[in-house]
Amino acid sequence: MTDTNRTNSSEQWTSAQAYVLAAVCLLIGIASGWFIRGSQAPATPATFDTASAPAPQSASASGSPMPSPEQMKKMADTQAAPLVEKLKSDPNNAELLASVGNVYYDTQQYPTAIDYYQRSLKQQPGNASVRTDMGTAMWYMGDADGALAQFSQALKTEPNKANALFNMGIVKWQGKMDIQGAVDAWQKLLDTNPGYENKQQVLDLMAQAKKHVNVKPGTKASPLPQ
Repeated sequence: MTDTNRTNSSEQWTSAQAYVLAAVCLLIGIASGWFIRGSQAPATPATFDTASAPAPQSASASGSPMPSPEQMKKMADTQAAPLVEKLKSDPNNAELLASVGNVYYDTQQYPTAIDYYQRSLKQQPGNASVRTDMGTAMWYMGDADGALAQFSQALKTEPNKANALFNMGIVKWQGKMDIQGAVDAWQKLLDTNPGYENKQQVLDLMAQAKKHVNVKPGTKASPLPQ
């Protein structure tokens, strides 16, 4: 995922705002399940149970209550403001647009993130990382078909893109109960990325998905992660 101007954008934040958002984004990442962003290196796998997606936690690591959706949006708007200001003089800057999308993605403002990703892709339609991120945001909005379409398009540009293949497997399994399709995506990931850091996680997911092999296609294995 493009990180252009992220450091500069944080300069206008108070240290408290930055700390809160960092903690919130960490918890969101834990609660969201398995997804990996377009150009983000895989994190250390968390323990997971495919019977039900983890629920968002109600408090930060410090024990403070999680910010409300309104507070999250306000923090996102504050962080994005310097980037949005730059867009006024450079409205077609694909990297800036993607960076704004990243801010809203990180704070679960998915419709706004998708809007900026779409604008970025108008300028750079072949950016597989941004397209993967947009597809993942669509999944979080409940649009499995839209997500899969974006992952497929990303893979036309970068056929062996690990993160697109990883996320495609999740959506095919959790969104469409297409077990074979999910396993095929993950197997291609492993075949074309022999040094993949989280190989064991993928193997575990394949084993878990195969437990649903007799579930009718189109049935969700569990509610959408939030």
